[in-house]
Amino acid sequence: MAGKGRIRVGILGQGRSGLNIHADWFKKSPRKYQIVAVSDILKDRRERAEKELKCDTYADYKELLKRDDIELVVNSLPSFLHPQGTVDALNAGHHVVCEKPLAWSMQEFRRMVAASKKSGKILAPYQQSRYAPQFQHMRKVIASGVLGRIVMIRLSFNGYARRWDWQTLQEFKGGNLLNTGPHPMDQACCLLDWKKPKVTCVMDRANTYGDAEDHVKILLTRKGSPAIDLEISSCHAYPNDMYEVYGTQGGLTGGPSGMKWRFFKPSEAPKQDLMRSPLPGPSYCREDLKWHEDSWDPTKEQKDTFSSMSKSFYDHIYKVFRKDAPLYITPEQVGVQVAIMEECHRQNPLSKTRKKGWEKGN
Repeated sequence: MAGKGRIRVGILGQGRSGLNIHADWFKKSPRKYQIVAVSDILKDRRERAEKELKCDTYADYKELLKRDDIELVVNSLPSFLHPQGTVDALNAGHHVVCEKPLAWSMQEFRRMVAASKKSGKILAPYQQSRYAPQFQHMRKVIASGVLGRIVMIRLSFNGYARRWDWQTLQEFKGGNLLNTGPHPMDQACCLLDWKKPKVTCVMDRANTYGDAEDHVKILLTRKGSPAIDLEISSCHAYPNDMYEVYGTQGGLTGGPSGMKWRFFKPSEAPKQDLMRSPLPGPSYCREDLKWHEDSWDPTKEQKDTFSSMSKSFYDHIYKVFRKDAPLYITPEQVGVQVAIMEECHRQNPLSKTRKKGWEKGN
């Protein structure tokens, strides 16, 4: 499917992600991408796009999809429209990058994959946190073996916040798990080599004004893999580091602003033998291990995490379209994430407020 020149893009939705993430990056990459059209139900957003992006605008995204001069459609509609908007775009003959969450159920996920296969068009999940510099470096440290066998990895995407927008409503597929959750969940699935684990999940509503959860605790376990302890909480006033790695020879801690790790080398450790008799004294098991320490700090470019991840994601998509590179982040991989999140919701049914529907726009 390799073509030439810039990739002509249509963006569905001009909210936070459509404007501040996708459109913003395309403006920074004019040699590879050109925004030719956007859609949004709100008039002021369309007027802003016409002025700042210099592109055509549509109130109804289905009108945008009728165009035959758009190669890639970015689906950054509200979460509850991700499956349908993606299926509509694929059926209209466009390749699609779909924002997270890709889907909230395996039924919707399979419908999207089926539409991609039937149309012969690419479905690329926008899981940009796979490219996060801190995550990539953590994986390198783990792969180096210096920490020994990895026993557990904690992923904490926590903070303290109250929220009252549509992302707090189950009706619109809101809540911390479907909103923030796809970022750490994709990383967790990557660490588990895309093999579905046993899922144990607890959800709660703490500071939210809506009916969806804003505190999530998940334990993912699978024989032969490290346990994954994952939190996405909005009631953590003293948030800990994003990553904590527990290994048999050391550990790692840190996040976007930097990481550090310490480890010992078994060859340098004093030899010990199991003792069944009481220790003399009485006393405790004590020894002096020679610890080695190392650290990582982000570069100037990597400190702007959103731009760094967007660059990596869309530079790769350009290679997929223009050099026939295989997708790095595949729907099949993200399907494991969807299955886990669906199970989390199954284990934690929450009461719901009365549906009132999405605003009609202007």
